[in-house]
Amino acid sequence: MSQHNQIQVPPVILGTSGLGNLYVALPYEVKLEIVRQFVQHSQKPAVLDSAGKYGAGLALESLGKCLADLNVSPDDVIISNKLGWLRTPLVTAEPTFEPGVWVDLEFDAVQKISYDGILECYHQGNELLGNYEAQFVSVHDPDEYLAASADEGDKAKRYEDILGAYDALLELKSAGKVKSVGVGAKDWHSIQRISNDVKLDWVMIANSMTVHSHPADLLAFMRKLNDQGTSIINSAVFNGGFLTGGGYYNYHLIDKETTEGNALYNWRSRFYELCKQHQLEPAAVCVQFGLAAPGVKSVALSTSNPKRVEHNLQLFNTKVPAEFWSKLHEEELITDEGFNLVN
Repeated sequence: MSQHNQIQVPPVILGTSGLGNLYVALPYEVKLEIVRQFVQHSQKPAVLDSAGKYGAGLALESLGKCLADLNVSPDDVIISNKLGWLRTPLVTAEPTFEPGVWVDLEFDAVQKISYDGILECYHQGNELLGNYEAQFVSVHDPDEYLAASADEGDKAKRYEDILGAYDALLELKSAGKVKSVGVGAKDWHSIQRISNDVKLDWVMIANSMTVHSHPADLLAFMRKLNDQGTSIINSAVFNGGFLTGGGYYNYHLIDKETTEGNALYNWRSRFYELCKQHQLEPAAVCVQFGLAAPGVKSVALSTSNPKRVEHNLQLFNTKVPAEFWSKLHEEELITDEGFNLVN
């Protein structure tokens, strides 16, 4: 019998990086409308995914204020807080924690991944949320924390820090203060390593399992997670916006003149052409592919445009015919890894 909780989540959850002024400082009225639209149109409880890293706590603060101003009952929402970054005073001209990404911030943030550090982040997060509390908790970007190590000794120490943080989160769960414990990372190999050492209820895989990129070894790992009862949330199914028309692939600006850049643009053109022929919206195809992968319970979608929220939720309802997937495979735009796209 699995010792994991099967978390109950709707098929689409809202990423709230935009509430933390990612790339653009949205007026409060726009943030309020994004949250209003999502809570109104989502299945209940609506799940909103946030992090102390998003705008040095601004996303959490904005989310709590929006929910309170909309008189949303705490029973109607589940907040996921990815922990590991603590708000600190801003003492330099610009925040130091992720230069060039966040706009008009009044605070800075420092990374705190350890037993005590993660509890500090958890308590601060709940203070910023006001009337609401995080019920899903995780360590945020452990892959980046490990990648920043100076040498093998430092890397080993950092991994111990991560395990210490999970000890603290599992204690919160045992005490009934949170419902579930997970992990969010862009490099799925770090999720794989942590899942061997920690009983995770869910994992959030970012930028990894998309219609453009779906490696066989990742699919095998996802099947294993599914078999052991660990739920999967698939995030960034548009490869950072590139698959829906943006110029950035996984947050890197793509130069068409390079071999890799040219290949990406070529893939996208062929993909769009097939979508057009079958009268399918590329975004809907991305969401359906992301949901069809083994063990996926939900996709996380972010937007800075309130008018997109209801539409994003509707992408879940698009029916993609089996012959379209066959055509993508025939054209070698996807690899057939044997998971069920015929539904």
